[in-house]
Amino acid sequence: MTYSEESIKSLDKVFRLNLINSITGYKPANLIGTKSKNGVTNLAIFSSVIHLGSNPALIGIVTRPNTVPRHTYKNIIDTKYFTINHISKDNIKKAHYTSAKFKDEESEFEKCSLEEMYIDNFYAPFVKESKVKIGLKLVEEITINSNNTILIVGRVTKIKTRNELIEEDGSLKFEELDTVCISGLDSYYSTKKIAKYPYAKRNELPKKW
Repeated sequence: MTYSEESIKSLDKVFRLNLINSITGYKPANLIGTKSKNGVTNLAIFSSVIHLGSNPALIGIVTRPNTVPRHTYKNIIDTKYFTINHISKDNIKKAHYTSAKFKDEESEFEKCSLEEMYIDNFYAPFVKESKVKIGLKLVEEITINSNNTILIVGRVTKIKTRNELIEEDGSLKFEELDTVCISGLDSYYSTKKIAKYPYAKRNELPKKW
């Protein structure tokens, strides 16, 4: 099957949504923690977390257009702080249901039975159950004019995980973390390391057989 731009536009809405959301492959599944100026905590599952650079350490998340209230976006813009928290196998269902529509005064932490955690007076809440917790401060927001989505750029100011879950070279041990990934909007997958290679050099290219 080959889809043209025209045929993609004519697809059933739900089919098109699932197709376009899954064709890029597995994506990281994370919980974004924020808190309003009034002190109400918020938690939302995101699959649009993007590595933007390591020096300075920058991570981005993409939010949908503000055609309806977006609690995560508003809290980040108002307070400048947010957290990114890995989702593990034993918390998938709780994490998934943070995407339900809750009222402004309701906290997804409480409604979805996840526990808030605070580190060194960092304003935004972390997810206690998460094995990798990242604290970020807002650097800038960039509107993507093609569809009015918004790229939120944050500077990493805190990383919390256990030492034994980090390789000697700084890489995370994902299999021991039980970190999950997501495809589309509602399908979750476990990860397994297949291979690890050294820094690529021209004089060490794979040979043809």
